[in-house]
Amino acid sequence: METLLLALGLVLIVEGLVYALAPSLLEQILAALAQLPIDQRRLLGLASLAVGVVMVWAAKQLGA
Repeated sequence: METLLLALGLVLIVEGLVYALAPSLLEQILAALAQLPIDQRRLLGLASLAVGVVMVWAAKQLGA
């Protein structure tokens, strides 16, 4: 449970930094994503998911 709470907190920190420091960049990124076909967005999401799982696994292996 502690790991889940830590992970959610870190996600909120990163999300908050993006909104606070570069809101116009975020709008540009979202507009660019909207131009991608749905299959490419899905593939990008799956790739992000895979990278996230590997990062969590690596952190757990390192003792987090």
